[in-house]
Amino acid sequence: MKIETAKALVTGGSSGIGLATARLLVSRGARVAICGRDRARLERAAGEIGALSIHADVNDEREVVRMVLRVIDEFGDYSVLINNAGFGSFAPLLDTTLEEMQRVFATNVFGAMLVARESARHFVSRQYGNIVNVASSAGLRGFAGGTAYAASKFALHGMTECWRAELRKANIRVMQINPSEVQTAFFQGRPFSERKLQAGDIAQAIVSMLELEDRGFVTEMSLWATNPE
Repeated sequence: MKIETAKALVTGGSSGIGLATARLLVSRGARVAICGRDRARLERAAGEIGALSIHADVNDEREVVRMVLRVIDEFGDYSVLINNAGFGSFAPLLDTTLEEMQRVFATNVFGAMLVARESARHFVSRQYGNIVNVASSAGLRGFAGGTAYAASKFALHGMTECWRAELRKANIRVMQINPSEVQTAFFQGRPFSERKLQAGDIAQAIVSMLELEDRGFVTEMSLWATNPE
């Protein structure tokens, strides 16, 4: 697709990978809306990059419906969803509570489904669209302490495959990107080297997936640091 013609929504767009992706899309001429739960941070980010801010919680079905309708109304169309909203919670199995597991799934799985569903309604109606699910290398291989987070990303991986099978006939490209550790606030408090991935690296990869000619698409891409410390 031509990035300069894109009308995009980036969930979790006020920081990290979401913000970096929104910034790059705007710089390439796309019209971009970003959503988030922290209104002040969201509005600062939107003002900084020239995006539309939509205060919304992807856990809330009514807010998701309203958000997607507003994107369509503001832009006159809608063609790209960057399904990025998510967070991590890490603990050994013996310390993992049902409440925390449900909290992670509410955003990483159920929220992702709601935004994709409402976006797909519009994409199917116009027989065109792009969905990029931001998953994780944790959705490819589990690790100690990752019960809630890895399970949520494995679930997103499964949903991606289902949506791809359902929506491909409507000219909707459903793609997934799997970053490994990225230097963002997600891992706040952990030491990182400059040899680790940065949010801008993931943004560049996402945009490269989108700008491939519409006759083809990259179903899945995994990004790892070349030689991290």
